[in-house]
Amino acid sequence: MGGLIKSSIARKVAMALSGLFLVFFLLQHFSINFTSVFSPDLFNEISHFMGTNPVVQFLLQPILIFAVVFHFVMGFVLEVQNNKARAVKYAKYKGSANAPWVSRNMIYSGLVVLAFLGLHFYDFWVPEIVYKYVETNPEVPTRYYEELVHKFENPLRTWLYVLSFVFLALHLWHGFASSFQSVGFNNKYSVGATKFAKAFAVIIPLGFVFIAIVHHFNH
Repeated sequence: MGGLIKSSIARKVAMALSGLFLVFFLLQHFSINFTSVFSPDLFNEISHFMGTNPVVQFLLQPILIFAVVFHFVMGFVLEVQNNKARAVKYAKYKGSANAPWVSRNMIYSGLVVLAFLGLHFYDFWVPEIVYKYVETNPEVPTRYYEELVHKFENPLRTWLYVLSFVFLALHLWHGFASSFQSVGFNNKYSVGATKFAKAFAVIIPLGFVFIAIVHHFNH
């Protein structure tokens, strides 16, 4: 039993650490994309640097892809583990009285976010790989802004992104805050950290929604 408990705790800590890493990436990704709203030139400059820097392309990018896969696989493993642990079923289960809706449905919001990542990879990462390594086109430092705006010309794709960011907010609302507890961050700063996590869960997805809508209506 002790081994199972330790194994469960280790998985939760690993899940939390990978989630925190992805939150940091999300903030960095948002910061870059937000520049496209007020300065296409700056967005092109940063995107060109990120797209041609070998450290980013051949070290950080594989780490990021691994973190995404690891986080979601670990999420499914923990979900299966939690379901098996419920050997004794409640005669009457009041879901909302025991846990918030968001925390009880992390697997579903996670699946939507995973589907969104698939769309995002299809829209941006795959064309980028094809452009640079399959077709071996010469690098054009000013191409990134136009490529971004072009993706949001389609209203269906734009609203799919908006819906995905809503589910991302729901996923972050519980996941980001709980990650601090999972890694043992439980002190006098815990309340402040939770408030920060909740604010982040709302502000950053709304920021992405703002970017998508601005480019959709200004193309």
